[in-house]
Amino acid sequence: MSKDEYERVDVTVKRNTKDLFAFTKLVPERKKRIQNASAEPIRKDPMNKLAHQLHPIRQYLVIDKIIDNTKTTKTFKLIPDPDSETKQLAYFRPGQYLSLKVKIDDELITRPYSISSSPREALEGYYEITIKKEEDDGFLTPYIWKNWKIGTKIETSGPEGFFYYEPLRDSEKIVGLAGGSGITPFRSLAKSIANEDIEANLTILYGCSDEDDIVFHDELKTIEMENPEKVKLILILSCEEVSLEGCETGFITSEIIKKYTDPENSSFFICGPQIMYEFVEKELEALNLKPKQIRREAFGEIKNISEFPGFPKEVIDKAFTLKVHIGSVEKDVPAKATESVLIALERAELAPPSKCRSGECGFCRSHLLKGDIFVNPISDWRRDADKKFNYFHPCASYPLSDLEIVVPRD
Repeated sequence: MSKDEYERVDVTVKRNTKDLFAFTKLVPERKKRIQNASAEPIRKDPMNKLAHQLHPIRQYLVIDKIIDNTKTTKTFKLIPDPDSETKQLAYFRPGQYLSLKVKIDDELITRPYSISSSPREALEGYYEITIKKEEDDGFLTPYIWKNWKIGTKIETSGPEGFFYYEPLRDSEKIVGLAGGSGITPFRSLAKSIANEDIEANLTILYGCSDEDDIVFHDELKTIEMENPEKVKLILILSCEEVSLEGCETGFITSEIIKKYTDPENSSFFICGPQIMYEFVEKELEALNLKPKQIRREAFGEIKNISEFPGFPKEVIDKAFTLKVHIGSVEKDVPAKATESVLIALERAELAPPSKCRSGECGFCRSHLLKGDIFVNPISDWRRDADKKFNYFHPCASYPLSDLEIVVPRD
């Protein structure tokens, strides 16, 4: 057995022993609590109250501060709206997101944004979300840039998503593959590791196309300097001219990954734009990783669905009619084949439920009564029973004919 193999086995044994020791204390501690418990019946359910605090359906927040990070990126500090029922913020795991609900011209738009602050800061009374203004990002970010000010009230979901470190599943060696504003969940994770709230090591490979648009560069470098054994930041710049020292150039390739990490014994977390996913996925294939080693953040709706294998080319320029049943309302809605059913519902001002917009959370789960749809193959998170009984996620589904659907009320 080599030295590296011995060290890996030793770490695994110690980790398992620690877990087993904690388990042996569980039953005696439970018996002790039962013996010391009051004989008086519980008249209020404290667990329901705790569950509501941890998983609120809605949070009502207000912008307390706006930070200009780069020429295209702003960070918004959100605190509880004092005029609302939200008195304290829900706790979360680094990597989770908030689904924002923004009304624009009577149309309710939902968009998920990763929480870029740390869970400890939520306990201090604030979240931070960091939003990048993309040139092709529809009309939401231009609206935010123009209208969001200190004092603007925001409605969000509770923290959502599965893009977080779980020590029972993931390696203590975390590799974050970030692109553009995809750095936001890794800022939250790096701060938690630096605060010793999470016992793990984080190496961030951060790809950017513009040296003047690197988000949180100085802050992450400071965290790295103060925690050299726990956090490491490597920049990979794809711009033509690079003046920063100590960074790589080009893209996040398998060779760069092997240069800075131990792929065989690491867990990989990917967050960035769709084009970055498509490139990085191919590079990871060359490393022969196990599926459980790779975690992917939901990145929203596919923008080029017509280019995916299996999408019928003959419908690309076609439009169809959706007969929608939502609550007591029945309405015919026009829908393009290359736009998701969710977008068609939003354009019709039906305010359909949604959170992740990536087929992952199932919050928009609806029933297909008639017609045919194309389900995005990389965002098809439906259960087998849902597939059998014609339930689908509008955010990840595209009409191939006229449809009749039943959509739940938010």
